[in-house]
Amino acid sequence: MSLFWRIFVLDAAGLIVAAALLLGPVTVSTPILPGEVLVVVAGLAALLAVNALVLRVGLAPLGRLGRAMADADLLHPGARAVVSGPVETAELITTYNAMLDRLEAERAASAAGALSAQERERHRIARELHDEVGQTLTAVLLQLKRVADRAPRDLREELGQAQEATRSGLDEIRRIARRLRPGVLDELGLLSALRSLAGEFTTHGLTVRHDLRTGLPPLTEETELVLYRVAQEALTNTARHAGADRAELRLRPVTDGVELLVRDNGRGLGAAAGEGAGIRGMRERALLIGATLTVSSGADGGGTDIRLRALAPTVRADAVTPLGGRR
Repeated sequence: MSLFWRIFVLDAAGLIVAAALLLGPVTVSTPILPGEVLVVVAGLAALLAVNALVLRVGLAPLGRLGRAMADADLLHPGARAVVSGPVETAELITTYNAMLDRLEAERAASAAGALSAQERERHRIARELHDEVGQTLTAVLLQLKRVADRAPRDLREELGQAQEATRSGLDEIRRIARRLRPGVLDELGLLSALRSLAGEFTTHGLTVRHDLRTGLPPLTEETELVLYRVAQEALTNTARHAGADRAELRLRPVTDGVELLVRDNGRGLGAAAGEGAGIRGMRERALLIGATLTVSSGADGGGTDIRLRALAPTVRADAVTPLGGRR
């Protein structure tokens, strides 16, 4: 029954009962007697109380809907308002839930397109850094060597310093290209790419241990790329912001897929006002493959645990993934 008819029927019943009593055993004298005043006031109080109760029950679902709308977060999908209450309220809640379904689907599609474009751009930049800038610096390095071989002795030291600076720049270009597009992931697979990533971050006072289990279920290339990027972003956050000297990278099979864990012994989450761009980016990637990302304090209250649980989908040989663009 709709809220209108609930209130109408209740008021009509109260008025009919009042009229029946007035036409029957109940009368109002002039002047009014104290007993008659008591009866009228009691009836009015009962009618108001029942009206208040009906309104409270009927409008409670709207309050729950308002709280659900305030707490809605497309990066934490799946939460829906409970459909209850009168017809109008139930229809409103159902419409809101349907709208949320559309928003989550559209956000996932737009995020997939954006991240796919990002990966293509990373690939292009990495290729140009390697092929163009890398080759140019290699040519400069060879030219410096030829000049140093013919230069006077007093200039060889300066030319040697220039060679070392050029060689360091070349190494840095190659490192940036590897981070932009992990060739080891394409060539040697996920486990080798994660081992290489752990070794890359084991510098500047941070030690990264890895525990990468074999026997993983088959994973799509999209899932492997998301796992790698989440591990990369988590270790980057650890190195830049956590103030940690130890980190751990784990990957193991679970019942319905795989679980990635990046743990550090840094300062932890603390009283942070909200999630930064790095964690939001990880959540965006997790949504693309239907994975669950949780960020929590470490087991002993210190440090941070970033856990990604991804399902193991069926891998088709002719599947084209949105992120990798490979077959």
